[in-house]
Amino acid sequence: MRVLGIETTCDETSASVVALSASGSGDILSNEVMSQIAEHAAYGGVVPEIAARAHVEVLDRLVGRALQVADVSLKDLDGIAAAAGPGLIGGVIVGLTAGKALALASRKPFVAVNHLEAHALTARMTDGIDFPYLLLLASGGHTQIVSVRGVGDYRRLGTTIDDAIGEAFDKVAKMLGLPYPGGPKVEREALQGDPQRFAFPRPMLRRPGADFSLSGLKTAVRLEAERIAPLRPIDVADICASFQAAVVDVVVDRVRGGLKAFRAEDGHPTALVVAGGVAANGAIRRALSRFAAETGLRVVTPPLDLCTDNGAMIAWTGIERLRLGLTDDMTFAARPRWPLDARAERVHNGKA
Repeated sequence: MRVLGIETTCDETSASVVALSASGSGDILSNEVMSQIAEHAAYGGVVPEIAARAHVEVLDRLVGRALQVADVSLKDLDGIAAAAGPGLIGGVIVGLTAGKALALASRKPFVAVNHLEAHALTARMTDGIDFPYLLLLASGGHTQIVSVRGVGDYRRLGTTIDDAIGEAFDKVAKMLGLPYPGGPKVEREALQGDPQRFAFPRPMLRRPGADFSLSGLKTAVRLEAERIAPLRPIDVADICASFQAAVVDVVVDRVRGGLKAFRAEDGHPTALVVAGGVAANGAIRRALSRFAAETGLRVVTPPLDLCTDNGAMIAWTGIERLRLGLTDDMTFAARPRWPLDARAERVHNGKA
């Protein structure tokens, strides 16, 4: 089975061809990614209109290149998958429309993919892990701890009540005058700094459950930076190191709470999976590896290029869903919001 995947939910345009291997994992035959960092850097963040136009300009070329590198044509594929949300609606529409058009032209099955589900299932493509497993999904827009029970079957154990982890990194970077994208810059500065210089708070530490709150930590960083301004390079490094150390402590504590909730209903997880752009942070990866070793868990983190947004994870989710006979028609609409666990979303918003 070979599927073309298209990803355009934020500021990466990507097209990929993935094949189902004999072992049940995925073989990435191509994974073409075009980053828009340069287009957005001057604004200090992603501008939705610019992102959508950039997707339109490069997507056709990327799809052609993905097919060429994989050495396949549309007629050789078993399906077309495109991210249908959640994300910036303009960008989502670009990729979703392209996916539908290709599926119609080639008369292939079409799969509308939840971008979050694609992150959740990436470890099955790379490592072939079995259900159920515990997932930390952390990116610029999302922070969730989830029980992954099966394709389309997710129980949210915790989420952020304010900022996502990646969002907090980016905002701290902006406060300190570091260039966009901020997360990697904060991590780089932290390597040179003293993580014990500033006693930043650890919000929600040792509280029941697995929810996150990072706005208070972000505010503490801003107040400290204002107190010691003007900032010297060593001050910036020390703030980054102290901030990152606080985030690491919170992440491990919240994952501990998530594991407890997982075991109460779903038994012992086959693995702890860390996915999303924040999974590329070395300090978080190392801390969670230590936590997993202490608790007897296997930790699975996809390769760095599969932690950020990419077409391969969309193609793989298409394979997972096609294997179950799940397809979508041409009326499927783009969704700026699309929770993995709809019930948890309703409870969180006070609608249950």
